[in-house]
Amino acid sequence: MTEDNASSTSTEQTGQLVGTNRADLLPKAWEPQAVEKDLYEGWISSGYFNPDSNPEGKPFSIVLPPPNVTGQLHMGHALDHTLIDSIIRRKRMQGYSTLWVTGTDHAGIATQTKVEARLKETEGKTRWDYDREEFISKVWEWKEEYGGTIQNQMRAIGDSVDWSRERFTLDEGLSRAVQTIFKQLFDAGMIYQAHRLVNWSPVLETAVSDIEVVYKDVEGELVSIRYGSLSDDEPHLVVATTRVETMLGDVAIAVHPEDERYAHLIGQEFDHPFRDDLKLKVIADDYVDKEFGTGAVKITPAHDPNDYQMGLRHGLDMPTIMDSTGHIAGTGTQFDGLTREQARVDIREALREQGRIIKEVRPYVHSVGHSERSGEPVEPRLSKQWFVDVKSLAADSAAAIRQGDTTIHPAALEPRYFDWVDDMHDWCISRQLWWGHRIPIWYGPADPENPDAERDVICVGPDETAPEGYTQDPDVLDTWFSSALWPFSTLGWPDKTPDLEKFYPTNVLVTAYDILFFWVARMMMFGTFASKQTPELLGAGTDERPQVPFADIYLHGLVRDEQGRKMSKSLGNGIDPMDWVRDFGADALRFALARGANPGVDLPLGPDAAASARNFATKLYNGTKFALMNGAGVAPLPPRDELTDADRWILDRCEQVRQRVDAYLDGYQFAKANELLYHFAWDELFDWYIEISKTQIPRDGQSQQGRNTQIVLGRVLDVLLRMLHPTMPFVTEVLWKALTGKESIVMAPWPTVADTNGGASVDEVAARRIADAEKLITELRRFRSDQGVKPSQKVPGRLDFAKVDLEGQEEMIRNLANTTAPEEDFEASASIEVRLSQGTVEISLDTSGTVDLVAECKRLEKDLAKANKELEQTAKKLGNEAFLAKAPDAVVDKIRTRQQVAQEEVERINARLAAMPGAK
Repeated sequence: MTEDNASSTSTEQTGQLVGTNRADLLPKAWEPQAVEKDLYEGWISSGYFNPDSNPEGKPFSIVLPPPNVTGQLHMGHALDHTLIDSIIRRKRMQGYSTLWVTGTDHAGIATQTKVEARLKETEGKTRWDYDREEFISKVWEWKEEYGGTIQNQMRAIGDSVDWSRERFTLDEGLSRAVQTIFKQLFDAGMIYQAHRLVNWSPVLETAVSDIEVVYKDVEGELVSIRYGSLSDDEPHLVVATTRVETMLGDVAIAVHPEDERYAHLIGQEFDHPFRDDLKLKVIADDYVDKEFGTGAVKITPAHDPNDYQMGLRHGLDMPTIMDSTGHIAGTGTQFDGLTREQARVDIREALREQGRIIKEVRPYVHSVGHSERSGEPVEPRLSKQWFVDVKSLAADSAAAIRQGDTTIHPAALEPRYFDWVDDMHDWCISRQLWWGHRIPIWYGPADPENPDAERDVICVGPDETAPEGYTQDPDVLDTWFSSALWPFSTLGWPDKTPDLEKFYPTNVLVTAYDILFFWVARMMMFGTFASKQTPELLGAGTDERPQVPFADIYLHGLVRDEQGRKMSKSLGNGIDPMDWVRDFGADALRFALARGANPGVDLPLGPDAAASARNFATKLYNGTKFALMNGAGVAPLPPRDELTDADRWILDRCEQVRQRVDAYLDGYQFAKANELLYHFAWDELFDWYIEISKTQIPRDGQSQQGRNTQIVLGRVLDVLLRMLHPTMPFVTEVLWKALTGKESIVMAPWPTVADTNGGASVDEVAARRIADAEKLITELRRFRSDQGVKPSQKVPGRLDFAKVDLEGQEEMIRNLANTTAPEEDFEASASIEVRLSQGTVEISLDTSGTVDLVAECKRLEKDLAKANKELEQTAKKLGNEAFLAKAPDAVVDKIRTRQQVAQEEVERINARLAAMPGAK
């Protein structure tokens, strides 16, 4: 199938399906768990997800944000995958040669942590009990045994990825790409080594990135320390700190240059209370807030980011006071060897003994960064690390957005991107781990005559070998370094491959906005850099600008609970998507997510959304099965002038919906597209047209009008199923195959205008008549109910159409409202007027003998009690200010709607009771 012939339906070849009851091809009920696995494996074996299934189509590619090899699918993943799969399935149906590249990230810290924990539990050993190669082999063994969980879960939710091209960030090809770009950056002078302050994990004994630091409010203590003389008449300063232990590394006390209280002290030095090798110099710096606390701040450059910057400005010494495990070390004091926590207590008490604790120690709640992987507070620590100079990389990645080479959706998130890349700090890329891409830096042999002399440093590329006697840097690269190459390394770069030539740059990146900085920006930086280095492989971009890795960036929100809170283990509000697959089916999971996916906006989600989506899948199944039982099938559409008003109306509505769905999906408006399809299917097709079709398809199925309606019903179902397929692949596959008799909806063409009304002008008269008929039927049914008439009872009634145009609709209206034509002796017992678009219709019914007044009163009183209870409950919630302050707007709006419905129901029932014969 090519893009040019994607709209062809070939219905002429299957016209014999019309009028045939194909419902027997379907099970009695929709049970997704019974069919989803086999359907998916069938798609794989048929090669549908491989772009080679349509080699002539225009290329379209997306890369999967690589999940951690240690990971399991969470709701954020499920949302991400659902939206990507929706895009790729639609493009496949539109005739593109589609490639969805899948793979996993080696997740250096996460994977090594899991393996170390396993070794401790099973063998009582640490990684230090092995040499490096032995430990790495243990990690590979773990990866092969446990690393496939998320791939199996991706299959369970229907991801149409090309498994034959699956990649891993440590596979041979991607490792070659990492070495290549590292050397390119190094040779360009953009990778360097320096002592800098980094986030340090004492448990993992490595630097960690900003994204691996989670800030939590903790209860600490605020301690006021007196430096200088203990006499009030002699020079001294008082500072407050929440981390007393860091005072062992204090080298200065800073005050504001305009603070008159301390002007006479600037330049003086105080003795350190515990260290003879350190003096505390009083310095002036604008950073200090003279109105906060005492207006004096202790400076520990090697253990605080702000102090570090001040240390650079003033040329201060930067002594490190802790080792890699977070123990006090190298201070020459009695505190060496203590943990941070124990030192905090012992130093405080030692200062108290000296008389340097001013005021009582006060409880103090403050925000502290914690390692996401190991859980302990990170330690700002001065350390020798490898860095990337990001100035030019960030500038190119910013220019790509500003010049329109890549577009961010929604545009409202552009400022957040620019805030990051326009003020980006150099990137620390080294990690003190063993699992990962080992840094390709080699050091020459030490000079035995001068062991302190600087050693030779070389960078070794993928096709090079280090000289004999050289030793490799022990550190590995930050995981984000390799994943930053993902869009082009997965396609074969730095080698010239057919996939790289055909599918790069990729078309769109879909991910959550919370990794805009850490992954998206890095891919933009490395993508533009690599295109400059190898334009013959990646292209030169537009107007000689660097090539970008993707044309569009679609950023979705985070999945939260129904109250808008972040899902977390501590709150116990997390949802396992696999539970929903088991309980509701994969289609229900996907539809619930896609239906709430507005660009850049968080998605509150709960079981009600999954239940609603499951009910929709069931409605779709049952409605299609009913249509098949009544002979719906595929065939060329009859001429429009041979169709009824209802037939023309549903075809026109189908075309209007198709156009809007296309526009929404082209703009990544998944929520709007799926909400529209939901209401079209449920409210218009199943609740109205299928009901109308019952009146147009005779039982014997012999009339031409009946055959036409079977064709129209089959055509609309065909188009609806194809439009729903990207979001709900399993149920649509089963239903479409039964409807059409064809092989698979996966490769079916995406609907076009030729499939609906052929581009004809909307029949406004038909639309108006059907809308008025629907309103009239609804009012008739409500009127009957208010009179206590059971739905199954036929009631004679007079319908006066003199003031309206409902030509050809009376039989349908009477059938659906279960109202018969009046006899000559007809006497009305009740009547109403219904206002329609053109005028009013007078309705008179004879309900005598159809209503049990006593039973009806009891029923109404029961309904009234239920409505009053709902009114009371909603009023209570809406009167709770605490609830209103925390609940999402969507939740509050839903409760307000319930309250309004309850109020209207109370009024209706009271009016009905008042009108009952004998009412007081």
